[in-house]
Amino acid sequence: MKLTPYQIVAPLIALLAVVYAWNLVFRGKKTVWEASFWTLFWGAIAFVALFPNTLGYLSTVTGIENQENAVIVTFLGILFFIVFYLVIRLEELEQRQTRMVRAMALREAEMSGKLKTEK
Repeated sequence: MKLTPYQIVAPLIALLAVVYAWNLVFRGKKTVWEASFWTLFWGAIAFVALFPNTLGYLSTVTGIENQENAVIVTFLGILFFIVFYLVIRLEELEQRQTRMVRAMALREAEMSGKLKTEK
């Protein structure tokens, strides 16, 4: 099997992306779930780059005859999943921020109430 430049560069970039993701996990900036998903995604890219004939299997499984269309549809599904996950995380962050602002406002109101009663 003769390797093309793409078959050399794509797996190297995938390896760098995976190492970077796990580095972020060990520094506490990302979760293990996020790094696992990132590893799966880049692993699939490297696998397809090294073994492009596997796209035939993907087109058979999805029922789409053209391999390029099968890849596009599959990755659109993955992207929709990622967007759904990000929306859920954004809502969680908004709820957390709301709770923090409420707690700070109540604490501040309590402090200002104590100051008024002391005067």
